[in-house]
Amino acid sequence: MTVVEIRSRRVLAVASTVAAGVGLAGQARLNGEFGARLGDGIGAPLLTTAMGMVVLLALVPAFPAGRRGIRRLRTAVRAGQLRWWHCLGGISGALIVGGQGITVTSLGVALFTVAVVAGTVGGSLAADRWGLGPGGVRPVTAARLGGAVLCVLAVLIAGTDRIGGASTLVLVALPLLAGVTGAVQSAFNGRVAAAAGSPWPATMVNFVVATATLAVLLLAGFAVRGLPTGAFPAEPWFYLAGLIGIGVVAVATLAVGEIGVLVYGLASVAGQLLGAIALDLVTGPQPTVATWAGAGLTLLAVLLAARVNRSPAPARSAPR
Repeated sequence: MTVVEIRSRRVLAVASTVAAGVGLAGQARLNGEFGARLGDGIGAPLLTTAMGMVVLLALVPAFPAGRRGIRRLRTAVRAGQLRWWHCLGGISGALIVGGQGITVTSLGVALFTVAVVAGTVGGSLAADRWGLGPGGVRPVTAARLGGAVLCVLAVLIAGTDRIGGASTLVLVALPLLAGVTGAVQSAFNGRVAAAAGSPWPATMVNFVVATATLAVLLLAGFAVRGLPTGAFPAEPWFYLAGLIGIGVVAVATLAVGEIGVLVYGLASVAGQLLGAIALDLVTGPQPTVATWAGAGLTLLAVLLAARVNRSPAPARSAPR
């Protein structure tokens, strides 16, 4: 493969990831509003994720490439080339969409996304350092650490005018945790896709695990607070969040192998910020000065952390 081809693949991977990040912002708004209307922040994303799972379970085995990928995945797990826990990235996906359903309507898409950004960058640093992704171990540098610290500072600034008590601090903590686990999810999904030779079996496994995790969380919620009192939205677009998720996960399984967990996380962050600010400007709540400042600091942190990728050090193989 020539240098031009490698660069073209990387540019395509980054562009696709930015587009997927915009989709994530839209998914967050849909799940958040759906959860508010239903009166249950877990039930809404469970329904849309289950719809995505049904689509994948129907389509992936229907094609020869999908069946071939499933067989390769099964063989890789049995041979020990892929650990069984690499297939659990969907747990992280469940935390992300669950966080959307619970917190977006209270925080706004922009603040939710800034919190996810901080978690994503920090989690990506750890994922690359521990070699969780298919690209192997990547060293932690001062630029990467500086970007992560700046992202955390951005979250604090963006949330200063909305954090009024312990309950709001918890709301900010949820997307922060979702960002960390999302970085792990992309690393694991990249490994699964590499073993399967296709993104679709990895995406299918991700949705099955995410649906099961959300179902457990929903049942636990029923036991604590009872059944939801809201109603299902009549607008059909609220039910598209799961389909958006299919595209996002599929892009992640391919892109993370090309550009690494950190660069994937940074490109996704850029897309999420673009989509989140645009959504809040159009539909509200309007971004505050603190949110704009936090978003600006986040972009600065992204640029700082991305500097290392201009001349990346050779990746070492990750321990299995």
